[in-house]
Amino acid sequence: MGYDAPCTLTLDGRTFQGTAVLEQDEIRFRGDARLMIPLKGIQDIEARDGQLSVTFGGRHAVFNLGDSADRWAARITSPPSRLQKLGVKKGMRIAIIGVDDEQLIEESRACGATVAARGAALDMIFFGARTSGDLAKLASLVTRIKPSGAIWLIRAKGRGATIRESESMEAGKRAGLVDVKVVSFSDTHSAEKYVIPVAKR
Repeated sequence: MGYDAPCTLTLDGRTFQGTAVLEQDEIRFRGDARLMIPLKGIQDIEARDGQLSVTFGGRHAVFNLGDSADRWAARITSPPSRLQKLGVKKGMRIAIIGVDDEQLIEESRACGATVAARGAALDMIFFGARTSGDLAKLASLVTRIKPSGAIWLIRAKGRGATIRESESMEAGKRAGLVDVKVVSFSDTHSAEKYVIPVAKR
């Protein structure tokens, strides 16, 4: 189940109708009012009787989420680790190419994954693309993953971005891949997951 739900928001003594979305770094509400709460700025949170109460910046917001309130509170107070978001698990064989992140290597080995410099039949490849020209390498990487494997394209985001999302998606299509997920890899980079279409596995 995703983290988005139609609900009511009570804020500053007023109640609004709309949709709440729990993203990786923030809670967003869109509807009769708009609100964005950075998760780092949350001072207190509590789920009770289907209501998620959030204290932030001296303000208090209550989201009427029903049965989802407890799950949202757990997700906010105990967020998944980076490896959990990326799906790296014990026994996997992965390759890290063009990604300058020693911590990723250490985290992967610590969880029981094998980091392979060469070879095929990989469960995952983490591929760092710095320029649009690097995207052409995606096609050659496809031959190194299992039919059910994945390639995570790591690229700069925000002001440091040198590759547009549309460029990476188009490169994935040219390589015969489909994009299925995007997560925050770090404060400066995003990770886009590409897989072989089920019909072609």
